[in-house]
Amino acid sequence: MTKPFFVGLDVGGSAMKSGVVDDTGQPFPNVSLPTEAHRGQEFGLERMCETIRQAVGSAGLKMKDIAAIGVATPGTMDIPAGMILDPPNLKPWQNVPVRDHVQRIFNLPTAFQNDANAAAFGEFWAGAGKSAHSMVLFTLGTGVGGGIIIGDFVLEGQHSHGGELGHMKIEMSNPRQCGCGRWGCLEAYASATAVVKRCQEALQQPGISSSLQKFCPDLRNLSSRAIFDAAAEGDTLADKIVEDTAFYLAVGATNMMHSIDPDMIAYAGGMIAAGDNFLNRIRKHVHKLAFPVPAGKTQICYASLGNDAGFIGAAACARQLYGKLAGSKK
Repeated sequence: MTKPFFVGLDVGGSAMKSGVVDDTGQPFPNVSLPTEAHRGQEFGLERMCETIRQAVGSAGLKMKDIAAIGVATPGTMDIPAGMILDPPNLKPWQNVPVRDHVQRIFNLPTAFQNDANAAAFGEFWAGAGKSAHSMVLFTLGTGVGGGIIIGDFVLEGQHSHGGELGHMKIEMSNPRQCGCGRWGCLEAYASATAVVKRCQEALQQPGISSSLQKFCPDLRNLSSRAIFDAAAEGDTLADKIVEDTAFYLAVGATNMMHSIDPDMIAYAGGMIAAGDNFLNRIRKHVHKLAFPVPAGKTQICYASLGNDAGFIGAAACARQLYGKLAGSKK
């Protein structure tokens, strides 16, 4: 492991994960503790600090060995102010001064970032994008998140809402409603939640026959994995759902290619377990939708860090902050 060492903390709605990462992006064993957001934000802030302490201990280090800390959280936020504002998955937290609290407790430089941006930065630094100059990451889960990295620069946006890739509009003539309450978002079509909902609707149409009706008679228990498995086994309805999902993701990728023109577009999250067949479907649609040059030159791949991308990316933000502070002292 290479000094200096950085700690990254990735805060989620159900759990928070922290780990020490060295200067080359190699992580030590990480620690995960339950978030228990319902216990309030003061408890939450202390739980963040405790997770960081345990991660440092798990690495066989002491806090004096740590150069900087990075914290990544979900929800609406003010990144320059280091605050979570009103996070849907961390109720009842509001206006939580995360960065200042962590910095005061440990007396170390502390970076603060959106969780999807941090995951993208982690993949860019130490994962699938480490050979790229620019990368767009789509995270596919309950929703669709993402991040945009250009030459070591995390695109946060003027109001801390840059890179909200799941909420680009892909359909406005007869749009589906998104979990955000608005209409026509990519998330409403291509998240794991949306895949299940679209399939449930299709299965309820008269005259529809699918193996899913046999293996999952209670449609409330339907999962995106079951749909992808059925498609792989030749189920016609499931195959159409998967094909349409690949098309929607290709629309999102094409929009990024025509606006950012990145070296790489990567996909992360549970749905990438569908494997190369699904990725090749996305590539096929991109080649039909995008300009020929970016379609031919942009790498389209899966992310490689899995659930560790968040804390590794938070540590990358800490490393970047540490570098800036060291440079300003010269």
